[in-house]
Formats: sequence, structure tokens, C-alpha cells
Amino acid sequence: MFSSSSSISHCRSISRFLQDSNDPSSYSPKPLSLHFSHLRCQEIGSLSMNGCDSSGGHVGTVETRTFSAVPTLGAAARRLAAAVRDLKGGPPPVESGIIRVEVPIEEQIESLAWLQSQSHSGVLPRCYFSGRDSRTVPLIDRIDGNGNACENGNDNDNDNYRRRKLVSVAGLGAAVSFSHLRPFSLGDWHSIKRFLSKTSPLIRAYGAMRFDPKSDVAPEWMEFGSFYFMVPQVEFDEFKGSSMIAVTIAWDNSLSQTYGQAIATLEETLWQVSTSVQRINGNSRPTLLLHQTHVPDKASWDSAVKRALDLMTRKNATLVKVVLARSSRILSDVEIDPLEWLTSLQVEGANAYQFCLQPPASPAFIGNTPEQLFYRHQLSIFSEALAATRARSDNPSLDLQMGLDLLTSTKDHNEFAVVRDTIRRKFENVCSGTIVEPSKALRKLPRIQHLYAKLAGALEQEDDEFKILSSLHPTPAVCGLPTEEAHSLISETEMFDRGMYAGPVGWFGGAESEFAVGIRSALVGKDIGAVLYAGTGIVDGSNPSLEWQELELKTSQFTKLMKQDAPPLVSTRETVEL
Repeated sequence: MFSSSSSISHCRSISRFLQDSNDPSSYSPKPLSLHFSHLRCQEIGSLSMNGCDSSGGHVGTVETRTFSAVPTLGAAARRLAAAVRDLKGGPPPVESGIIRVEVPIEEQIESLAWLQSQSHSGVLPRCYFSGRDSRTVPLIDRIDGNGNACENGNDNDNDNYRRRKLVSVAGLGAAVSFSHLRPFSLGDWHSIKRFLSKTSPLIRAYGAMRFDPKSDVAPEWMEFGSFYFMVPQVEFDEFKGSSMIAVTIAWDNSLSQTYGQAIATLEETLWQVSTSVQRINGNSRPTLLLHQTHVPDKASWDSAVKRALDLMTRKNATLVKVVLARSSRILSDVEIDPLEWLTSLQVEGANAYQFCLQPPASPAFIGNTPEQLFYRHQLSIFSEALAATRARSDNPSLDLQMGLDLLTSTKDHNEFAVVRDTIRRKFENVCSGTIVEPSKALRKLPRIQHLYAKLAGALEQEDDEFKILSSLHPTPAVCGLPTEEAHSLISETEMFDRGMYAGPVGWFGGAESEFAVGIRSALVGKDIGAVLYAGTGIVDGSNPSLEWQELELKTSQFTKLMKQDAPPLVSTRETVEL
């Protein structure tokens, strides 16, 4: 259902968006008259077209229009507003398509800070993704008088092209979303890819998939479905030394969303976008922890680990490893802001991915994961093996000793080798020329360290990306080996829904895709408080109490933000007019 007052909304939204960002007091929120349906109706919301309902080929047009850079976010917002007005006046003669309009900003602004400043629009879906390693993305620097990208046929011409490091992406609203209760399929992959193109590298679908798409969905995970992806309507990109704000419209007449309706829904989202950025300065006090419940509790955990060890040590046993997990539900004195937590996690995020995915009217799935599932560039594919854990120490000699202990431990080597060799075999089934280098090393993170290996290969065709995704997930690092036997034991043992925890989380693009494994994660919402997730690999020689301590270590990045005797959270913010 679309608002019947879209023409009036258009005038008001453009007027609102054109307001000078130096006068934030002039903004008063517009009450929303939009209604969202639940996933069991196979739609995400009235403002988003579900692209998974499509059965056609590529859309009629995929286009990016890039304007010349401006000095401030306010100036970029005004230019975008004028561009949206122009889009409405000239609909393209195609039945389906996706158009991105982007305005570079000369100042580097944190995309997470921008997203935090959009808190008044909580009914809209939102996403955030920060890659562990910033990717170099080619950007067109200016457009001609007709709004078309300048191209001289020379990618090395610095007058027209520059290459910048993309740090992170934040999105608000969905130009098109993709979700269903059934497991993610090759057809769903094609439905997403039809809206993407190598010529528009920053049109991407961000999202995640369940760890077990065939298991029952708990109420707190219902809005995510079996998978959930979105191409943002309004997007803020943070680069090294600069920024960019963009809007995207997507339409498909066969899916009952016309070009005009796509413009109208974008205008509804733009009405709620603020150009006043508030940054958390890092001095916020921890939230007061009122109650915490573990599933399983310590006694049940000990029993589950002992059962797994018994299965592994039986005569003719085939189970080599199983990853058992724990959920910890936390209640606090004040509502937890998932983006504030994510801001705190960035302190530890130099070697990790940070992400936030939140469908409309849903809790937010956030995380700070070190584990890459895969990265694809054209037909080149890369992955990693990450397993076994030790703590870090502020004492350099002790930290070195802990790392050496991890490298020389037979038990930890066996756990790691299972993960590395399994990923290698899966690569060899799909890729050519698989390389493993290094074969074993330490990956040191701020609080913990792991054993690590890197793998590379080459796909024969682009459709093999779906094969890699389906083959790699779930990895032995989050499930076990053999996969089916470990998966069966997890289903029998765990009395909670993992949801997207330990599932793939990341993005699909035209020429590139990147997915992490959704560990070190939490589900945060006002009706559930926060649910923390952590798991640990059980192999022959595991000790239940030590494995419980490892769970505590892995969730400490969240629990350190909460104290039993702390006063209520008082956020200190710095308002920056841009």
C-alpha cells in the first residue's frame, strides 16, 4: 500500500530535504501513515518491493549517475533533492530498472555516525557494513550537463576517475528487498543479481542468512525470514578522506511497483533523513545490567559437551568436531541502542567486520566478527580458515607465550586442521588452482587470537558464486565435521534459535561480493533487551569448564559494556552540522 497523499508528500519532503543543515531546529518529524506486513505474507513492507517474487532476466536498466563533489553534507542533500525532482519528471521507457544517484562529499564523515543520526526513522529498515579490509572502488568524478557520467575511455584519466578506499556503508530504507521463509536458492541469487551490474559497482544488496534455514524460526527472528537482503534507498558511504551520499530507486512493473511508485517511496524516506550528524564521543557510561540468563546454563552445558565427547570417543565414531553455542539474554535498566554498541565494538574492529542489519519493526542484528566466509572479485575467490582460541595479554612476553602455546597445541591444531582442510576440499570441488598460504599462522585480535590460513581459487563462471556460498556454509568453525552429523547433534542439543548467528552476512555486488560469518554477534531490540551469541568447537580433549570460559571470553566484548553496579547510561554526543 502506498500513501494516497504522495503528491503532497513530494512537495513537503523536497522542501524538508532542501532545508539548510545549519538550522536543525526547524525540523519537526512527520507522522508516518505507512503500514508494514509480516514475512509470512512474503513481503517485507509497504515501502519495499520483494525482488524474490521475480522470475525474469536482468532489469531493463542499471544506471549510476554521479555528480561532482561538494564540500558539505547539506550541499549534497540539496543536490540529491533536485536530482530526485528531475527523476520524477522524466521516467525511462523501460518496464524495470534500478537507478542510483550519488553526490561525493569532500569531507570524510563516519557513516555509522550518519546512521545514528537517523534514529527518528526507526520504522524503516537499515543496514551497516564495514569491511575488515577497505576495498578500492573506482568512482566517476563528475557528470555532464545531461546528468550522465563523463567517460573518455581512459580509466587512468585522473580528471574523470579516481580510486578511493571504501571504509563502510550505511543504508536507510530499501529500494528493493529480498526475503522469504524458505531457504535461499539459486533462483533467489539470480533475483538479486538481476538488479546488479559491473558498471554500477556501488549498487549492492546487503543482508544475511540463517545458520539453519530449515529450523523453526523464533519470534525474535521472524522479520528476517530465512534470508533478508536490501538495496538501500538512501545510502551513506565513507571513504578514506571523503564521503558520499546516494539515493536509489528500483522498479519492476511485473512486481507491481512502477517507476512512479518507486519515486514516491523514496520521497517518503527522504522526508525522514537528517543532515545533522551526531557523533558518540566514547565517554558513555556502561548500562546497568539487571538480569542475565544463559541457554544452556552451566550444568546443561557440561552435559552437552560430555555427550559430544562420548560420541567422538566411541568405537568406530565418525564425529570429529561439533560447535556448540550459547545464547545469553540480557535485560538492562535502559533500552540498549544497537548502534551505540556497534560504535564501541569498532574500537576492537581493526581486524574484524562490523555489521548491523535491521528489517522494519525488527530487532537489530549486530556483530564484530573476524571470520571471512569468502570474498569474490570477478572470478577470483578468497576464503579463510579460523579456529582455536587463546586470550591476549598486555604483557608482550606473556602474549607471545600464549600465541606459541596455541601454535604448538595438538588439540588446537587438530581443531584448526579440520576447518582448513574442509574449506580447501570445498574450494577444489568448485575452483581451479586452489592455493593455501599461509597454511597456519596466528591472527591476533585486540582481545583474543586464533589459528589462521588463507585460501584462494578461481571460479569457472559467475554462477559458481552460489555454489561456493552453498558449499562453504556452514563451515566446520561454526558447525563441525562431518557436517551432517554435527548439524544433527546441534539441532538435538541446542534449545534456542541461532537465527542469523553463525550464518553468512555481507553483500552481493555486480563485480564483487563479500561475506563474513556472523559470529561475535547479538540481537538487540527494545522488546527483547539483547541476546548474545557465542560458540566453541568441541573436539577430543575438550574440557567443558574451559570451553565455558571461552564462551565468556567471546561475549565479553558486549558484557564489558554493562556493569552490575554501574549508573544508568548517559550518552554524551557531539552534534556536528554538516
